[in-house]
Amino acid sequence: MPCTNRPIYNVTQDSEIPLIGCISFGVIDRGTNVLQIRPTSICVLSCIFCSTDAGPCSRWRQTEYIVELDYLLSTIRTVLKIKNSNKMEAHIDTVGDPLTYPKIVDLVHKLSEFPEFKVISLQTHGVLLNDKLTDELAEAGLSRINLSIDALDENLSKKLSGTETYDISRIISIAEYISLSPIDLLIAPVWVPGLNDHEIPRIIRFAKQIGAGKHWPPLGIQKYEAHKFGRKPPKVKPMTWYKFYNSLRALERKFKVKLVLKPSDFNIFKLPSIPIPFKRFEKVKMKVVGPGWLKGEKIAVARNRTITIVNAENIPIGTTVYARIIRVKHNIFIAKLE
Repeated sequence: MPCTNRPIYNVTQDSEIPLIGCISFGVIDRGTNVLQIRPTSICVLSCIFCSTDAGPCSRWRQTEYIVELDYLLSTIRTVLKIKNSNKMEAHIDTVGDPLTYPKIVDLVHKLSEFPEFKVISLQTHGVLLNDKLTDELAEAGLSRINLSIDALDENLSKKLSGTETYDISRIISIAEYISLSPIDLLIAPVWVPGLNDHEIPRIIRFAKQIGAGKHWPPLGIQKYEAHKFGRKPPKVKPMTWYKFYNSLRALERKFKVKLVLKPSDFNIFKLPSIPIPFKRFEKVKMKVVGPGWLKGEKIAVARNRTITIVNAENIPIGTTVYARIIRVKHNIFIAKLE
C-alpha cells in the first residue's frame, strides 16, 4: 500500500468553519455528559484494522485537520453553557491520535480550568508518549489515558500497527510509567479475531500486574468492526456481539477482573444534546468552504454547522449549492448533492 503525504488544513476562527458538525475535527456531543474533543485528525500509525483509515498509508483520506486552540476552547465554552452540567467529562479522542496535536498539553491545561469538567481523558496508541510528556499531562490535569495496546508480541504488534518502527517494549515501559503517575490508566486493545486472540489474556494479565485502573476499570477491550472506509485485514470476520460479550464474561471469570463495561462505570449519564438545526432529508442551501476529509468530499457551512458533502468532487470551494441532509445524528451532518 503506497504511503501519501496529505495537506493539513488549519481550522481557525478566521476560517469561519464551525467546530460542530464534522466527525473528523471539533466537538461532538452524543447526548451524554461526555464531550468528544477532536483537535487533530493526524496519526503516525497505519493500523491494519483501523476503522478510520488513519496514518501515512491511508487510501481514502485526502485532507488532515488541525484546530486552532483558542477557537476550539471558544466552541467548548459555548457547548458547555448549553449542556448546563457541572459533571462533564472532556474526552480527547480523534480519528487519528491526539498526541499529534502540537498544543496537547495546553489543551489539557485549559480544559482543566473549566469548572464543568470533572474528568479529562485521552485516547492514544502511545507512540508519541514519553516520561516527560506524561509528567506534563499529569501536571496539566489529565485524569485518565486510554492506552491502545493490541498485542504484547513484538512481531504481531508491528503487524497490527502497520508500522515497522513500532516498538512494543517502549509502549510497555510507558504503560508502567503511567500506572505510577497521578494519571489513571485504562488499557484498550482492539480484539481482532484470528489475529490477536491469544494476546488478549496476556494483555489482561499485564494490566493487572502493573496496577492499571485505580479509579476506573483497568481494561476496555474493543470489538473489531469492519467499516466502509476502514481497513479490513484479509480473512478476518468480525465477531458477533453475542460471541464478543460471552468471551468477555468467560475472561472475567478466569481473571477476576471487570471487562463487560457500561456507562455507569465511567459516571456517564444522558444529558440533552445541543440543538440540531436540520431535519433529515431536508434540502439546504450551503456554502462550500473547504476540502473534505475523504476523497470526493467537501465541507460546507449552513446555520452555524459544518456539513460534509459526500459527492462533491467537482464542486469548487467558494460556491453555494443546495444539498440534501442525509444524516443528523449527534450533530454530525452529511449531505448529498442531487
